Amino acid sequence: MIKSMKGGRHSASTNQQMSVDEIRLIADLRIMHSKVDELYQISKVLQTRHNENAVINYADARVLAEDIRKADELYLWFIRLKEESDRMRKRAAAR
Repeated sequence: MIKSMKGGRHSASTNQQMSVDEIRLIADLRIMHSKVDELYQISKVLQTRHNENAVINYADARVLAEDIRKADELYLWFIRLKEESDRMRKRAAAR
């Protein structure tokens, strides 16, 4: 039996089973965490091994611009998640 999770931790006090959607969400989040870490590691290698001007000169300008747009969009989503998480934590602390 898979127990429900709250705040990313297994809840020992409940025997409630997770729904298929909850299991899918957790699986998708694990994939996302892995891919974000992979992107971070690749970007660190590029930063360490190569000069930024060389990266700009050798990158396909249109693809690089699209990568930057996607990274900006992802960053803004993470900021919204962080802000909502902070709001939820403050509400919980106020109780």
